[in-house]
Amino acid sequence: MLHLDLIHTVAFGGLVLLLGHGLRRWIPVLGRVNIPAAVLGGLLVSVVAWIGHACDVQLFDFDTTLQSPLMIAFFTTVGFAASLSLLRVGGPQVVKFLLLCSGFALLQNLLGVFLSWALGLPLPFGLLAGSVTLTGGPATGLAFAPLFEQAGVTGAASIAVAMGMAGIVSGALVGGPISTWLIHRHGLHSHGNARAQLVAEHIADEIAPPLPQVGAASEDDDQVFPLLKNLIALLVAMWVGYWISLLIEKSGVTMPAYIGAMLAAAVIRNIDDRFGWLRLSPRVFDTMGAIALSLFLVIALMNLKLWDLAGLALPLVVMLLAQILLVAFGAALVFARMGRDYESAVMSGGFIGFMLGTTANAMAVMRALADRYGPAPRAFLVAPLVGSFFIDFVNGLLITAGINLLK
Repeated sequence: MLHLDLIHTVAFGGLVLLLGHGLRRWIPVLGRVNIPAAVLGGLLVSVVAWIGHACDVQLFDFDTTLQSPLMIAFFTTVGFAASLSLLRVGGPQVVKFLLLCSGFALLQNLLGVFLSWALGLPLPFGLLAGSVTLTGGPATGLAFAPLFEQAGVTGAASIAVAMGMAGIVSGALVGGPISTWLIHRHGLHSHGNARAQLVAEHIADEIAPPLPQVGAASEDDDQVFPLLKNLIALLVAMWVGYWISLLIEKSGVTMPAYIGAMLAAAVIRNIDDRFGWLRLSPRVFDTMGAIALSLFLVIALMNLKLWDLAGLALPLVVMLLAQILLVAFGAALVFARMGRDYESAVMSGGFIGFMLGTTANAMAVMRALADRYGPAPRAFLVAPLVGSFFIDFVNGLLITAGINLLK
């Protein structure tokens, strides 16, 4: 058996992550459906471990000490993205789209719980197969897995990854055809033009201003300082968040470890937006969050016990098909409520992309539609704002409330 300490585990995880990136290049279809490299590499190791388990041999022994801090760090960066000023930038369309997505995240949970009851499974199982892994994705599922284990869902981590992966593939495959049908069914055409595209790009720059380039003069004459202050803000939010989570847990509310840090980060971000004391960079947080998420996913997946999925294939398939139908209905409602025009049809594809998979799915679906039918600048502003920033924040609160109601 291969024993790895903390540093060795992270180093091994890094190599596995690079392997995942290699698989996306060697097998292009994996990149087209937006399966994360960390998921590919981590699952490969877990499959090897499954083969070892079948032979009564434990192949790996990892030190997962950093798994929880990395997970909390990622969700803290999500909190830093929850800026009220972004809602104002996007206008009423962003608020309306967020409300629609939040409503359907709640419906995903209600549908999952109902199906769990109908199939004779623990009710929290349906929550795990709802917005936790579909709107949230594999990362959110793995973050909440320990709480679902405590709630009686055996093999919660394996279930979360299986449902999350199936959702990613489904979102990539379903979003485009449904939006294409809406476009043809209603005879829609793009009215976007070069000027509208420039406006959308300008707003995008305001949402995520570029980092200073190496060699460029900065106000502090120090290229490290912008990175340093963001890192310190991240650590402070995690520190303050620990005490917030502790206070909430003492009140009897069950919640994942990251909720307090995510709330603290959102407060710090909005105070900084208002007064500009720190001038934090969203793009730095995006980069730090991507690194933390990749390492968290790959370490968590390397420890996955895939053999826990035995006997759950049929319930998961039933739930996935039901959730696809729900989100397809949601796409029709998004189309109707967001304007019944070409932009809203493209936005419907984005809705399916991140309500079943990830924001990367949403962007890939919308980009394919825009390349074929023409620009959709409003859709490319509204959908990423909600999918990348706000829905993850709302979903975390919905899941926490659901766990506490079902415990």
